[in-house]
Amino acid sequence: MEQVSIVMPALNEAAGIVPVLERLQRCREAGHELILVDGGSADGTGTLAAPFVDTLVRASPGRALQMNAGAARARGGTLWFLHADTLPCTDAVGQILEARSRNGRWGRFDVVIDSPRPLLGVVAAMMNLRSAFTGIATGDQGIFVERALFESLGGFAPLPLMEDIELSRRLRGLARPARLRGPLRTSARRWERAGAWRTIALMWRLRLAYRAGAAPETLARRYGRRDGA
Repeated sequence: MEQVSIVMPALNEAAGIVPVLERLQRCREAGHELILVDGGSADGTGTLAAPFVDTLVRASPGRALQMNAGAARARGGTLWFLHADTLPCTDAVGQILEARSRNGRWGRFDVVIDSPRPLLGVVAAMMNLRSAFTGIATGDQGIFVERALFESLGGFAPLPLMEDIELSRRLRGLARPARLRGPLRTSARRWERAGAWRTIALMWRLRLAYRAGAAPETLARRYGRRDGA
């Protein structure tokens, strides 16, 4: 059985990190690897996570940098990049292995947003449909990739934003992504913090600007994600 290395970037995730890591312990027991990459948390995230992971990596903040640092320490033949605010389904690694057995070189999961609001249910459904149509995945969707393929592309570009979309575009040019049923349950905090409609509008503006050639650094300043996590 191929080993899956789960790479999780985290920054100040103490409030919710333990339930996510507890859900992944079954994967460790089955021989898979869990790597948490702390981008300089000030809330004790690394201390809380340490008993639950195989490797704790300290790295500069920024999801792209953190995920590359974790991938460099990974031993598995498949890399699965999972956000720290996303709760995986219990059979997520099994779904990845099934896709890999069918020669799926990379892919992502369908997601639901952890909220009872009907609007956010629609947002998740549209996110899944858009990804299925375009072949582009976002980090919330738990991108997995054959390690050799990831390394041949040089990993994530060191961007402060849109690193997931940039990698997806390069991967899509080589292989169609597998769509896994999941679902992964991602946090609603992004939409709750600024309001659902405002956040939806902002994300669309950022994606359209990126597609039009705007620099990720400029977009990161607009988005307010200076640390990348």
